[in-house]
Amino acid sequence: MTDEVTTLDATDLRCPLPVLRARKTLRSVADGALLDVRATDTAAPKDFEAFCRETGHTLINIEQDGDVFVIRLRKKMRGGNSAV
Repeated sequence: MTDEVTTLDATDLRCPLPVLRARKTLRSVADGALLDVRATDTAAPKDFEAFCRETGHTLINIEQDGDVFVIRLRKKMRGGNSAV
């Protein structure tokens, strides 16, 4: 695993765009890398919980900074379910 962090700015995007952009971004980061998604859509926390449950990525935490949710994910390691 790596502590390399990629940040995705998904502020002002509505569902399902934050998750779709995260899915695309995760394709280009190393296995085990961290992704911080910044989103303002109030549905984003639940959407990312479902996304991680379905894809095998790990939801590390969700913090709120004013109107912005900062959602940290860890990309799964290869060898599990390969849906990204």
